[in-house]
Order: sequence, then C-alpha cells, then structure tokens
Amino acid sequence: MRLELRDISKQFPGVLANDRISISADKGQVLGLLGENGAGKTTLMNILSGLYRPDSGEILIDGETRVFHDPAEAIRAGVGMVHQHFMLVPVFDVVEAVALGAETVSGPLGTFNRAAARARIVELSAQYGLNVDPDDKIESLPVGVRQRVEILKALYRHSDILVLDEPSAVLTPLETEELFGIIRSLTAGGTTVIFITHKLNEVLEVADKIVVLRRGRVAGTAVPAETTRQALANMMVGRDVELIVPKGPANPGEVVLRLKGLQVRDDRLEMAVDGVDLEVRAGEIVAIAGVQGNGQTELVEAIVGLRAIDSGEMSIGDTRIEHASPRQISDLGVAHIPEDRGRDGLINAMTVAENYILDSYHRPPYSRRGVFDLAAVAARATQGVKDFDIRTPSIETVAASLSGGNQQKVVVAREFSRPVRLVVAAQPTRGLDVGSIEYIHRRIVEQRDQGAAILIISTELDEVLAVGDRIAVMYEGRIVGILAGESATLEAVGLLMGGAEFGGAAA
Repeated sequence: MRLELRDISKQFPGVLANDRISISADKGQVLGLLGENGAGKTTLMNILSGLYRPDSGEILIDGETRVFHDPAEAIRAGVGMVHQHFMLVPVFDVVEAVALGAETVSGPLGTFNRAAARARIVELSAQYGLNVDPDDKIESLPVGVRQRVEILKALYRHSDILVLDEPSAVLTPLETEELFGIIRSLTAGGTTVIFITHKLNEVLEVADKIVVLRRGRVAGTAVPAETTRQALANMMVGRDVELIVPKGPANPGEVVLRLKGLQVRDDRLEMAVDGVDLEVRAGEIVAIAGVQGNGQTELVEAIVGLRAIDSGEMSIGDTRIEHASPRQISDLGVAHIPEDRGRDGLINAMTVAENYILDSYHRPPYSRRGVFDLAAVAARATQGVKDFDIRTPSIETVAASLSGGNQQKVVVAREFSRPVRLVVAAQPTRGLDVGSIEYIHRRIVEQRDQGAAILIISTELDEVLAVGDRIAVMYEGRIVGILAGESATLEAVGLLMGGAEFGGAAA
C-alpha cells in the first residue's frame, strides 16, 4: 500500500505537536522517521493509527482519503502499530495475546478457535522469520521476543502498513540486528514499514528514505546512501552537533567508591552480583558495559541504598555504607541518575519544581523548621531550568507532560545542583536523541573535570567507548575484565560482554 499524510496538524494545550507535516511511503518501503524527543514523531503516528484525530490535514492510502475515528478503523484499513511500551497481557500465552480482540470463532456459541489461531500464528512466524513459540507465556519471554509478538499481532490483523515506534529502545545489539532482518523480510513481502527512531546508525542501516522532524515540522528528507550521521544530527537539532564526546585525559585522584567482594541477590533471590571488586577514583569515569540482565541493575541499587547486599564491603571515602539508607548515601554527596527515570527518577504527577527538590526538600534553603520556602524552591527550579536547558512551558508543568529528553534533564539538573563526590549514572541516555545525549555527556564530563568520581552503567557500546576512562565489563554478575578507555575496542568489549575469557591487562 502507498501511504501519504498531507499537511497534518495537531495542537495540544500549549504545544503545536504537528505543524502541516507531509510525508509519504511506497509499498515495500522502509520510511525512517527521525527526530528528537518531542519533535512530533509519535503524535503523527498516533494520528495514523487512529489514537488521535488531526486538527487538519488528511490521510491517503492508495490514493483514497481515510478518516480514522479509533484504532479499530485504522486496523481495518491495514495500519498496525507496535508501541514503544508493549501492550501485552503477561499471563496470556502467545496465541491468546496475538488473537485478543481479533479472535477466530467457530460453532453456534462463537467459541474461540484456538487451533485455527495457532496455525495462523505459526504460519506468520515462519513466513517472516519471527521464531516465536505460540505456546510460550508472555511473562516468560525476553524483551526482544515480546516485540516480535507485537509484530505478529499486527500481521495477524492483516496490516499492510506497520509502524514501529522506537523499536530498538529496549533491545540488545544482537536483538536489534535480528529485528532488522525481520523488517527486511516484511518489506520483501510488500509491507510498508515506518521506523520511528532517534538513532542515526539504525536509520541509516534499515531505511530506504528518511524524513527528519524538528519541533513539529519536517526539517528535511534524505536517502541513506547520500547522507551522513553528522548531516542527519545537524538536521534533527538545527545546529552543529558534537557526535564525539569532547573530553581531555582523566586526572584520577583518591578512591571515592570502593567495592570489595560484593554479593547482591535479585528479586528471585538468585545471586545477581557475585563477588565484585571495583574502585572508582575522583576525576575519572568508569563505564560498566554488559548485556542487560548481568547484574548491573542490582549493583547500582546496592550502591545507592535501594537494595540490601548479601555480603561484601562498600565505602564512599572512609565511610562504610553497607547498611546506609538512600538518604544517608545521598547526603554523602552521591548523585544518582536511575535506569528508569519514570519509575525511580521522577514523580510524574508532580511539577518540574517539585521534582527538582525531591532529594533536598528537607534541607535549607527549601525548608526551615519543617516549613517550605516556596519562593526559594521556585527560584532554584527556575535557575535549574535555565542552566540545564530544560524545555518546559513553566516550572509548574507536570513532569509527565515533558519529552523524555527533558525529563532526563530534570533528573540531571536536580542531581548536579549540589556538591557531588560520586555520580552513579545508570543508562543515562537511554531513549534520548542525539542533542540530549550530547548534552548529558557534556554535563557528566564536566562533573569529572570538577573532581567527581563517575560510575556509568550502559548497554550502549558507543557510549561506553566514548565516555569511559576505564571500561569494566560485567558478565553473569562478575566483572570479567577492565580495559583502559583509550585502548579499548568494540571487538574487545563485545567479546567480554559475551563471556569470552579476558586475556588483556587490567587498566
């Protein structure tokens, strides 16, 4: 099917999300929709999928104008959407999750024909190389396979136009490559794919045509063979972007964080961190690499006091912190940028100003003798918004209404707005666009250069290699190797991430 969106506009209170956007995609083509967080990509696709109605403009499919009042009408027209946050019922198996809402029924009582649905799912899985077991429970599946189930849901409903919203945001590099193979299989069969992303490497690899959005408008179009990462980044942000983190050599000082024989259990009481020894010094960035699920989350939670340790020692400077509370650790000068900003970094229903003081509301100048000084809160939050380039209509705007990049800036602004000895940053740029990534990296390097010790945990190899003065690799709860940042290579770190024996010299 040929898809065309003409002059689509959509206004929300205080925000013009889409401003006369026109894009098109041919049958069997991958259209890469590139843009910063808040550029209007998801809003535009929510209009295409029937979740929103445009204020003006029209949708054409094979030259016919279509009006979608709800997602069901879009699905009947052949439009399927895989959202960034999957919409699957955990206790269902794959057959039930895929068929939900589009059940094949038989008999006079309209009984769900599981056998027919299962046969169709097996056929689609084989046809497009999805490799999904129809009888597996959703809750038992890894993230990459859950995404394939979402794609199966769309194909089961005969979607000829498939929208993938930030499809690699939760995938490992290997799972991302497998996804690209699936996309190529889909387009070879005639499916039109719209690939929403902010990742330059991915859009250059998988797209046939790229449309760049910036602040609700089309900033430009490009063909992958005729453009570069730098050109796309500049188009996205509207200025020259530094894709390489500008940082000088580290100047390590005293040990700030010391871990010795650390053991930490996960929520299933399995040993997730198994005998970790690590030191992080003032004035250096230690980046921990590893595939998600190798103990990094539990390690961070233990360091910041959110998870009890099983055994071992932890200290910040000369202070032992094995049994310290999160507030006590924070008061030692520890800044924490959490892995999940929505769950652990912000309270979405609170305002920007309220989130800005979450870790210091009990101290002057924000409160005295238990009484809030609202003027002080407003003054500091206003200054933070300015200093950290947080794009918000007001400090009274609720955090939930901000783009992902600006939510992350609120967290960073809060954590860096006080004297910091140690920064613990877990996936600090996950889900962010190039402009926000550049900004967060610059602020982290700035903290290092001011003498803070920095511990970054990331599954993004490019990030690890770009910012790490030393790179430690975690595999199955252990640190299997430490490399000097200037000599580390993608291949060396990647091998360690896969569990290869470490044969080099420790940094």
